[in-house]
Amino acid sequence: MLSLNIFSDLQSILRYDFMAHAFEAGTAVAIVAGVIGYFAVLRRSSFAAHALSHVGFAGAAGAVLLGLSPIVGLLSFTVAGGMAIAALGRKATERDVQIGVVLAFTLGLGVLFISLYKGYATEAYSLLFGEILGISRADVWITLVAGALLLVLVAIFYRRLLFNSLDEEVAEAKGISIFWLEMIFMILIAIATSIAVQVVGVLLIFALMVTPAAISLRIAKTPWHGMLISSLIALSAVWFGLFISFYLSYPVSFFITTFTFVIYVIVRAVQSRNSKFIPSEEHY
Repeated sequence: MLSLNIFSDLQSILRYDFMAHAFEAGTAVAIVAGVIGYFAVLRRSSFAAHALSHVGFAGAAGAVLLGLSPIVGLLSFTVAGGMAIAALGRKATERDVQIGVVLAFTLGLGVLFISLYKGYATEAYSLLFGEILGISRADVWITLVAGALLLVLVAIFYRRLLFNSLDEEVAEAKGISIFWLEMIFMILIAIATSIAVQVVGVLLIFALMVTPAAISLRIAKTPWHGMLISSLIALSAVWFGLFISFYLSYPVSFFITTFTFVIYVIVRAVQSRNSKFIPSEEHY
């Protein structure tokens, strides 16, 4: 039963291994999604995160057909899809078209793989809505290692990514290789998407990869603040979703998506109200 003592309730929840694993993996995924998502929104690549999650589902279906772990196919297809998008669309203005082309092709492959599989692809289908409560200790370690690697790579390429995100043409004029930087960033999105899918699933990836970043861009004054706010919102959403779903027995993804959506609407409403307020002489 839920009590008025949140810390006591949290201790009770963490006594269960599956909940402890969910909180550990969810924390790592939220931080990574917040950071990578910030750059995805800043670079106008939100569609890429969404598309790559669907590309990954096709890979998961193919892996099930071959008798492999769905995660192997998920990661393989998202990385390959990200590289294809980067290779086909170098300019930001071309990116949406190339993403759509790659997405359409891989979804066709996914349909083929599912039709060829004679059994019931439970593991692949579970990726549609996430399976955070089914994460094992091994999955937690994989998530932590992948998350740490992504954050290190972001730190290494931070200045170039930021420069390129703000003004692609000037960055290219300064000698930054747009092609290879885009290739690296798409691989980062692919890996981040792959580990985020286990929390919110293919269909709800926007909840962690895009919505928190979209909120932070509206209220943050610097890129560092933006990444921090984005990660904190994603982290709060995951913790809130896990905590509430334990007591209400509804899907974790529902609470995560609802939390981020409500925060986004509140921020938009407050900003809209402030923009319409024109102070009179009495307020000076």
